[in-house]
Amino acid sequence: MAWTPVVKRSVSGDVFEQIAEQVLGGELAVGSSLPSERQLAEALGVSRPAVREALQRLAAAGLISVRQGEATTVLDYRRSSGLEVLPRLLLRGESIDPAVARSILEARLHNGPKIAELAARRVRREAARGGGTTLSVEAAAAPIAEPESAVDNELTLLHDSVERLVAESDPLTQQRIALEFWDHVLDLADSIAFRLMYSMLRAAYEPALAALAPIMSAEVGNGGAYRDLAAAIDAGEPERAAERARALLEPATTALIHALDGA
Repeated sequence: MAWTPVVKRSVSGDVFEQIAEQVLGGELAVGSSLPSERQLAEALGVSRPAVREALQRLAAAGLISVRQGEATTVLDYRRSSGLEVLPRLLLRGESIDPAVARSILEARLHNGPKIAELAARRVRREAARGGGTTLSVEAAAAPIAEPESAVDNELTLLHDSVERLVAESDPLTQQRIALEFWDHVLDLADSIAFRLMYSMLRAAYEPALAALAPIMSAEVGNGGAYRDLAAAIDAGEPERAAERARALLEPATTALIHALDGA
């Protein structure tokens, strides 16, 4: 296997990138052993501390196993890594990996309606607490309410993003505003698990915005669908919010998957 000398000496990030690319690309097979630190340093033209730091980062990412006194081995990232590797898997050079793109789209369609449902449920719960109405069993059992302004502020930002989206005509800018819209939905949902998943999916999705613009234009240009979803969340209607989110996301998701299948 040929190693490419790193231009910037002592920069562990360059070493990390090169080895990670070969692990994720399958050039370094699962279970295979990496050369020693000394051999890697010589092949890459960097210092051993730089190699050591890169190996520690690779181990933290779940790409390799480093054990004192033993060979450094390549792990199966599908079982040992987290969502942080998605951006690297989606874009391989200038090309989008169709299988990875499909999995991201499927996760998007699955998670979006649930996130919208949670957002609307939280709005309903806060409205019930603050409005003096009869509390539902769910609202009565919930912990101490947040300040009223927290939800109100997020709803304002949500509606503002919709209006900016409607006023925008550039498909690429529309996609970016749409991502902001979902950021506000996530803030309303107040789920750290969905927030972290979304952050990784977004990191994978954003580099491909320009390539996806032709297919995504129908979704991000559908201001009425975003208004309907925002209204359902604002009204505190979880079921309707989930249905509106699916209605918004499904057409473009289906179109993209068909496009990928034909690629």
